[in-house]
Amino acid sequence: MKRIANFLFEAGMLKRTPRSGFQFLGSGSESVAEHIFRTVYIGYTLGHLVKESVNHDRLIKMCLFHDLPEARIGDLNYVNKKYVKADVEKAVHDLAETLPFGEEIKELVFEFERGESIEAQLAYDADQLEMILALKEHKDLGNTYADEWLDFALKRLKTDVAKELAKTILETDSSLWWFSDKSDWWVKGKEE
Repeated sequence: MKRIANFLFEAGMLKRTPRSGFQFLGSGSESVAEHIFRTVYIGYTLGHLVKESVNHDRLIKMCLFHDLPEARIGDLNYVNKKYVKADVEKAVHDLAETLPFGEEIKELVFEFERGESIEAQLAYDADQLEMILALKEHKDLGNTYADEWLDFALKRLKTDVAKELAKTILETDSSLWWFSDKSDWWVKGKEE
């Protein structure tokens, strides 16, 4: 049970591990855990939108564990990756050997990294779509650098369903899910 407790503390480290790219964007901040949270929802959604047969359980688990190694190696943004090589394989192996379910986590992370299965491709696209959603939110708030970043993120998408969803994301105001009704309710706080 001690190793399980340690694993849960390690997973908790993701709440305190910042996504480092936002420092270059110039606005916003997000932890790796926050990124994973929305990535799981996106993966779940993509799994239901795609026409191929998909192992939904595997897809969601890949989304959940894809950045778990960052508790040990940190989040390396694209500038960092020009100069620093993280040993993801060692981080995953070291974690996996301590857990009774470590082999499953190792398989999921490495399958994600290889990107060969439909589940891995959808999980990868979920990861990219999470960044696209964040960039669209920053763009809607006036960050002009978000457009350049969006161009690169869009080029990384692999599946047709993710490309179609990304197109819709870019056409959608990020605040309209809650602020599309511009009635007097916003003045009085109640229906009349």
